[in-house]
Amino acid sequence: MDPNLLYWKSHGQSFYSRLKIWVNLLDPISLLSSDAEIQKARTLLESGETQNEKSSVHADSGAVLPLVFRPPGTVVGSFLPHVTVSPAVFWQLLLQSYSAGFNYANRNSSSEQGRKTSLVQLLSMAGTVSFATCAGALPQIFISRLGIKSAPIQNILRTILPLPLSAALAFFNVYTVRSEEYVNGIQVFDSNGNPVGFSKTAGEKAVMETALSRAALFGATAVVPNLLVFFVFLHKMAALQRYSWLVAPLRQMSTVFVMGLMIPVSFSLYPQLGTIKRKNIEKELSAGAPAGQLYYHRGL
Repeated sequence: MDPNLLYWKSHGQSFYSRLKIWVNLLDPISLLSSDAEIQKARTLLESGETQNEKSSVHADSGAVLPLVFRPPGTVVGSFLPHVTVSPAVFWQLLLQSYSAGFNYANRNSSSEQGRKTSLVQLLSMAGTVSFATCAGALPQIFISRLGIKSAPIQNILRTILPLPLSAALAFFNVYTVRSEEYVNGIQVFDSNGNPVGFSKTAGEKAVMETALSRAALFGATAVVPNLLVFFVFLHKMAALQRYSWLVAPLRQMSTVFVMGLMIPVSFSLYPQLGTIKRKNIEKELSAGAPAGQLYYHRGL
């Protein structure tokens, strides 16, 4: 078992402990770490000489993650209402492309060792990005194409519809980009860290947990800023209503703030080293779970 996973097994079994680890790991300074520094930290972790784990090494292949797809680089954007279709599509394309790349870079790749990315995987990612981009821009497309002039309906489409839509698309992005995991299975380990085999059931559980955590991240990030703006106008705060140009900066700052808080929370909802009970695993693998459960790398 990878030393990163062994670290999570001993230090990340409770939500609070996982949250503390992620708060440390998501330090933006880690984006400046060189590949050599990350590999050195991994070597020290494996030898037991340090507890300062780097999160920028893939837990299956041991390869250093690309700079832009390390956890602190998660994008903030695409939650602001747009006036026309073009900017809505543009920002959704950026968000969904980044999300697909992040999900793919941080997947469980245990069943893909020694294989290059297939054309099917690339086409699947392209299809995911295209569909999610169009779906994410639907509120503005409805307003423009249907010629909706009613202010209340426009507010519903621009502020309320994007809330469940953001969570649903985040879930969809993870579930489709990482479909190889529940189609081919992922590697599972016994309590001693020895590989037992590949399980499709564990793969589906890993992808489902990650998809739910990502839906929580983007759902909360979309909800809170809109509620804040709604609260401001509901209580008729004169200063903001008089200076309506303050609303956009307020929404932007609250979006950044909420997403900054939610990233470590969403990453901590489920253990990085997940467990699956023997009764839920494939029959041919159940004999390798004398302790009653097997372990798997959830991905991120």
